[in-house]
Amino acid sequence: MVIPVMCLLRNQSKHYKALRSNKLLVGIAIVWLLLWMERCKGLNLTTLHVSCTSLSSYVQDMRSKSWGRNQNGQLGLGTTEDSLVPQKIQSFQGIPVKMVAAGAEHTAAVTEDGELYGWGWGQYGNLGLGDRNDRLIPEKVSSIDGITMVIVACGWRHTITVSSSGSLYTYGWSKYGQLGHGDFEDHLVPHQVEVLKHNCISQISGGWRHTMALTSDGKLYGWGWNKFGQVGVGDDADHCSPVQVKFPDEQKVVNISCGWRHTLAVTERKNIFSWGRGTSGQLGHADTLDRNTPKMIEILSADGSACKQIETSKTEEVSGKAWVPPSDRYAIVPDDKVSKGGDANVPGNDAKRIRI
Repeated sequence: MVIPVMCLLRNQSKHYKALRSNKLLVGIAIVWLLLWMERCKGLNLTTLHVSCTSLSSYVQDMRSKSWGRNQNGQLGLGTTEDSLVPQKIQSFQGIPVKMVAAGAEHTAAVTEDGELYGWGWGQYGNLGLGDRNDRLIPEKVSSIDGITMVIVACGWRHTITVSSSGSLYTYGWSKYGQLGHGDFEDHLVPHQVEVLKHNCISQISGGWRHTMALTSDGKLYGWGWNKFGQVGVGDDADHCSPVQVKFPDEQKVVNISCGWRHTLAVTERKNIFSWGRGTSGQLGHADTLDRNTPKMIEILSADGSACKQIETSKTEEVSGKAWVPPSDRYAIVPDDKVSKGGDANVPGNDAKRIRI
């Protein structure tokens, strides 16, 4: 699954202008990032995006770079060889890149001119190029010529983008309805999400199999896989069309972020809410329960009891709340040796134990 992080860094990478995180990075990725930032002193790094397998960056002097795992060409370097150091993406030579986003093994980018590019693993149409083929170098998404794109985000196998007019487009894998087009069919090129066509979208975020979109007037919508309530609409049914997520006192949302199976939001009153899978305490509510509606994280919210001390999750077993032992939090993920349209969980030859 994707673990994207986008940072806008300035002044020799020492100060954060903004930090938007979809999930916690694994420790090794953090070490890599810190070491690389140290080596990049003197560069004016403006955009960084990290997945669990690769990293992409855009330096202000128009040098786009990537490094990490490259099994399906997601680094855009023209090969499938991994890279242990940042390498220049030659296809973007002279092309100013505004934003990059990393999926499981695919990458998307928006240029300063509003053009959309995709490369890497394309089995589900998640590159937006009209087919299911991989690409080893960035290729322009030509089906939306004339539409200026300004934001892009990736789910595990799907891609989300927003135009300059605030229109929302999605494409790629949709077995669980994560594209929001009212069906469960893959889309090989960007399609506008009709349900939200009268809304101006200001932020987007993609989870493993679910998607969230925030409107300019502070309304949050979610759709896709919802087994653990990560869509936040009060049930555990999958949704193939956007559904509005409700907050106490009709608080307006100002920031959103999707994890693998959970979601977080910040409201204008500086309250932080979370919902979805909670077996490892990732919701921050001092328990290990799943939740299908937003719940405020007391200790981090302006309206919460900030002085309240969080108890360890094991104490919840005594209080009657279910505690899931570590041995039950993992599952063996099969290899991704499937035919088109299948449902495997990781790329081939990459079976591993993951939290469930």
